[in-house]
Amino acid sequence: MGHFDILAMSHQRFEFHKEQRHSLHIHRLRNFRSDYLTTRFSIDIYLPPDYDASGSGRFPVLFFNDGQDMEAIRLSETLTQLYASHQIPSLIVVAIHAGERLQEYGTAHRPDYRNRGSKAQHYTQFIVHELYPHIKKTYPILKSPEHTAFAGFSLGGLSAMDIVWNNHQFFGKAGVFSGSFWWRYSDFSEDDPDGGRIMHELVDTSLHRPGLKFWFQTGTMDESDDRNRNGVIDAIDDTLDLMELLKNKGYHHKHDMHYREVKDGIHHPSTWGQVLPEFLKWAFGK
Repeated sequence: MGHFDILAMSHQRFEFHKEQRHSLHIHRLRNFRSDYLTTRFSIDIYLPPDYDASGSGRFPVLFFNDGQDMEAIRLSETLTQLYASHQIPSLIVVAIHAGERLQEYGTAHRPDYRNRGSKAQHYTQFIVHELYPHIKKTYPILKSPEHTAFAGFSLGGLSAMDIVWNNHQFFGKAGVFSGSFWWRYSDFSEDDPDGGRIMHELVDTSLHRPGLKFWFQTGTMDESDDRNRNGVIDAIDDTLDLMELLKNKGYHHKHDMHYREVKDGIHHPSTWGQVLPEFLKWAFGK
C-alpha cells in the first residue's frame, strides 16, 4: 500500500473583484511510496474553496499525469476563474508528478519496440490499488466512474487513455492533450506506415466499455512528421484514427467523444493551458 512521509497544505488566492476573493487549498504529498514501484511520488491535491473535511459534501475528482506542469498550464488560476463564474462545480484535482516518465507512462499490457513504458503496468497498479484508494479514504469524493476523470499531456495523455480504457470501473472520462498515440510495438515500416500502434490495436481488439467518454486535443503545430505522407501530421492522424476505432466500437462523436484541434497549437503547456478551461467544462460543467 502507498505511504507518504509529509503532508503539507498551502493556500493560493486570486482576486477577481475588489470585494470578492476565492481561495484554493493545496495539500502537497511528498515521498508517497508505492509497493509496485521504487519511485517516491510527489502529489499535489487541489481542493476547492468550499472544501470542508468535516462536511457532508462530496466532490468529483480529476487525476492528472505530469502534475509538475500544473503551474505551467495555470491550473490554479483556471479553476478559480471557473469556480467564480459558476461554470464548473467544485472538484478535487489529484496532480501526480512524473517519476520515470519514459518507463512509467505508456500502455500497461506491453512496452513499445524500444522497451519504453516497461513499468506502465506497475504505474497503473499504483494508481488503481494505492493512490485511488488513498484518495477515496482521505477525501470526500464521488466514487462513481461518471464523476472520475483521468487526464494527461503527450505521453501522459497516452497513459491516461490507457488507464481509463482498462479500468473503466473506476474512471469514466479520459482527457488527452496531444496524446502520443504513435506509440508502437514495431519500428516504422514503409510498407505499413501506420501499423503497430499499440493503443489503436488495443481498442480495436477490445469490447465496448459502457459509459466511457473521451476528450481529445491536438495542435496543428504539434509536430511536422507525416509518416504516411497524406498531408496530415501524425499527431492529428493518430488521434483521428483512434477516434474512428472508438466510433466503430459504438461511441458517438457528439455524445461520447469531443475533439479540439488548435490552429497553430504547439506541443507545449502554453497550448494545453489555453484549452484547459474547455476540457474542465466538458468533463465537469454544470
